[in-house]
Amino acid sequence: MLEEDPQVEEIVARVAALDIGKAEVVCCVRVPHEGKPGRRLQEVATYSTMTRSLLEMADHLRCLGVSRVVMEATSDYWKPVFYLLEAQGFDPWLVNAKDVKHLPGRPKTDKLDAVWLCKVAERQMIRPSFVPPPEIRRLRDVTRYRIDLVGVRTAEKQRVEKLLEDAQIKLSVVASDIFGVSGRQMMAALIGGQTNPTVLAELARGRMRAKIGALREAFTGHFTDHHRLLLGKMLARIDAVDADIAELEATIEEMVAPFVQALQRLDEIPGVGVTAAQVMIAEIGLDMARFPTAAHLSSWARFAPGVKESAGKKKGTGTTGHGNRYLARALGEAAVAAGKTDTFLGERYRRIARRRGKKRAIVAIGRSILVIIWHLLSDPEARFHDLGSDFYDTRINPDAKKRNHIRQLEALGYKVTLQPAA
Repeated sequence: MLEEDPQVEEIVARVAALDIGKAEVVCCVRVPHEGKPGRRLQEVATYSTMTRSLLEMADHLRCLGVSRVVMEATSDYWKPVFYLLEAQGFDPWLVNAKDVKHLPGRPKTDKLDAVWLCKVAERQMIRPSFVPPPEIRRLRDVTRYRIDLVGVRTAEKQRVEKLLEDAQIKLSVVASDIFGVSGRQMMAALIGGQTNPTVLAELARGRMRAKIGALREAFTGHFTDHHRLLLGKMLARIDAVDADIAELEATIEEMVAPFVQALQRLDEIPGVGVTAAQVMIAEIGLDMARFPTAAHLSSWARFAPGVKESAGKKKGTGTTGHGNRYLARALGEAAVAAGKTDTFLGERYRRIARRRGKKRAIVAIGRSILVIIWHLLSDPEARFHDLGSDFYDTRINPDAKKRNHIRQLEALGYKVTLQPAA
């Protein structure tokens, strides 16, 4: 039985496609032929990626009445072109290169790629990728750089620990955090030339005072001038990164000030703190019109199983695929934190972890958090309401749980007979 396809096929009358490189942009324009209805006119030109040349290209596209400009996501080279066209009043589309891959067995050049992309775009066989508005892009740049600096700091701290091990200084065996107040004072004394284990151990503060005996043993090593030089450089680098991170955090607080209400609502989700909420807003944005449903958001973030089926059989491993690594990291950390709470998300995490493992539980709870975020950002009046950790015990039909248990036993070959209630 034939059914009507709700999608309306329409040719984009005036369209341009860009094949972007580091130094050059190949622009293909296709417009209707004025003298021959149904025929098309095509122009392929090459422009420099310098600003003056790109402005000339934008003026030419405006003169031709181009209504859509499409480009592939090529490294970071697309960004200046996209932003310039956006500032010039165009509505540029960024598309995934995988969606417009050139047909195999045919010649491939920059010009042919631009023509192919233009033909695919005019028939509306592609969809645009999500590019947030300028204010969200700026926030995203700062939050991502903060995350990268935290990684740099962690790597530098690991180098310090390896250096101390090389010098037979076993501080990390005694102290859980060698960069606490006591640890920093001890390392500063080492840099200053102090190598007496008894003197170094007496620098302990607070609860570390109970480990003075172990600290004397830990500082009995071979700390030389070579180690002193490297340790001073490493600690200076850590302090500099700490200062940069603190400055970025102050900047982020200023940038999220217009979104403080949305930030506070996301902060109410179990496992989601202020820092994670900042990252989520920076990666997702605030306008959920780009994602028609919560399932669209989960799919875009790659927190939903991929669908791959052939000949009635499901293919692949059922993995979600690789998505936005900054968003995935924030959701993963939030899911683990939520799993330690006495909430619905915490109980859901523990139930899934027991049956399917912790990794699948993290993905499942991350998707649940995304669904909550979509509803909170879609409706400004929406508020988070926790279903409670006893949701599965008090609100699920016990008879349904019994029937499921019986089916599982019967599938294993057991015969189950229910005794009538007394």
